[in-house]
Amino acid sequence: MIAVYGKGGMGKSFFTTNLVSKLALLGNRVLQLGCDPKHDSCNALFGGVSLPTLGDVWRTYKAEGREDALQVEHVVFKTAIMDGAATVYGCEIGGPEVGRGCGGRGITFGFDLLEKFGLSQWALDYVVMDFLGDVVCGGFATPLSRSLAEEVIILCGNDRQSLYAANNIASAAKYFASMGGRTRLVGLVVNRDDGSGVAARFAERINLPVLASIPLDRKIREMADACKLALVDDDFNAIFDRLAQGIIDRSLPPVAMDQVQPLEYDEFLSVFGAEEPDVTPAGASSAELFGGQPDPTPVVCVVPAAEAPVLLDAPTGRVVARLLQELGLYVTEANHDPKKGMTLTIDGHTTICFGDERELDSKMAILAALQKSGESYRYVDLRRPASPLYR
Repeated sequence: MIAVYGKGGMGKSFFTTNLVSKLALLGNRVLQLGCDPKHDSCNALFGGVSLPTLGDVWRTYKAEGREDALQVEHVVFKTAIMDGAATVYGCEIGGPEVGRGCGGRGITFGFDLLEKFGLSQWALDYVVMDFLGDVVCGGFATPLSRSLAEEVIILCGNDRQSLYAANNIASAAKYFASMGGRTRLVGLVVNRDDGSGVAARFAERINLPVLASIPLDRKIREMADACKLALVDDDFNAIFDRLAQGIIDRSLPPVAMDQVQPLEYDEFLSVFGAEEPDVTPAGASSAELFGGQPDPTPVVCVVPAAEAPVLLDAPTGRVVARLLQELGLYVTEANHDPKKGMTLTIDGHTTICFGDERELDSKMAILAALQKSGESYRYVDLRRPASPLYR
């Protein structure tokens, strides 16, 4: 079993789907196991079809008092890929209903149910698990804590957020290995590589190999959004072919878990040429928090100017109108930053950096997809629609 971990939004499903497909095209029997409550890992594998999740199917059978009638074919599915060149299998574990439970516990329950169906005895060459990178949660750390995964690939970019998640994942893997776990890290895969080399510096510091670098490519992103495989592109096919061959013939660089060195915070910042200030933040007193007068310590105050009607320029006005009409998003503040361009605040708490009006349809589509996903976010950067960022 191989677990693919990484920060949300880094393209784990894209990577997992193409790796699974390439392994199958090379003659292997492969199952893709979606282990994220948003259950969209297998969408591209099945040509855009959203699979019924194990959790939803089980709840339906339970509500009808028919749990014993639940069979593996109700939750594990198969499809042909690349014009019938290979068959792959897929399953989405899913999770609890929105707002009604713990996603991590749902993952743990899903693995327990699959084991009852005989997962560990199935005649498969590979099970590739697409996992949320929140290994602080015990459920999402299941492949590490229970040694369900033999190998872990960490997907990251060159940005601080995804590498911070990668550092946490490496730390969790090293911890469980020190406790006798059998799961080992294989290395990093850099997705949407912009050529800056930051992830490579991080990999060298943490003592993990970079297994592959997948370049930033708008055409491929659009194919992924349309639930199509990137393997139809010769360059991307070659990348996944090299990686899959390395997995199959065990020729990837060996990693000794005791040599993996997750970074402390100050070490991590140094990868980006930054350092933590030697400052202890001032504590907020109870009197301040309850509305009393703060202690007489020097502070920098920003005094807001008197409110005045905000006059929007034509491009901003068009964007504001579309956000309201198409997505129901109400803009409460609009600014124009010399570097970031058009910056909008939605409902007083979410910041969206639009840049300019170029590729506006693509930017609106990204926001619509975020809305549909149900993920929470406070900041979205759409200046480069081919590689949007959100957190």
